[in-house]
Amino acid sequence: MKIYADRFPTAARQFVTDLLAVAWVYLWVRAGMWLHDLIEKLAVPGQKLEGAGGGLADNLADAGGKVGRVPIVGDELTAPFTRAAEAARSMADAGRDQQDLVADLALGLSLAVVVFPIALVVFGWLPLRLRWMRRAAAAKVLRSAPAGRDLLALRALATQPLSRLHKISPDVAAAWRQADPSTVDSLAALELRSLGLRN
Repeated sequence: MKIYADRFPTAARQFVTDLLAVAWVYLWVRAGMWLHDLIEKLAVPGQKLEGAGGGLADNLADAGGKVGRVPIVGDELTAPFTRAAEAARSMADAGRDQQDLVADLALGLSLAVVVFPIALVVFGWLPLRLRWMRRAAAAKVLRSAPAGRDLLALRALATQPLSRLHKISPDVAAAWRQADPSTVDSLAALELRSLGLRN
């Protein structure tokens, strides 16, 4: 399979376009990663809330355990510490929930930023590039076969601008029907040149 044309202007244009497509994808992926990291910073308060809540819950549970050892009234004194520790754990859970929400938001927005530009490349540029590769590979095979040159000439008759066809011969279709070798060769060369291939 041919990746680039034989002729310089077409090959240079293809190479530059390929570089631009790769750079386009790279820049949008980097932009998506930057946005993801930026949004992830919103999770810092949730991390602090989780850490503070978890630490407070542990300290209150520890204090409740020590107070619970006081004879006679220990069990009654432990209840407020237990309730306060549960409230602190709820605060830590809220911090975790906020972090999860921020993580989901960061992932969703960064993917939304990246998907459309990459879809432009995948559904716009890539099919055209692959189509040229298939056409160039087929033309490369056809140019070495006599019947293939005739098919290339027929394609040139069907697709090339009339001004170019008129330069080959005033009645180019009649010359092609009569299998005039110079007309067939000129038409085949015209088709190959339009693909950026050598004759």
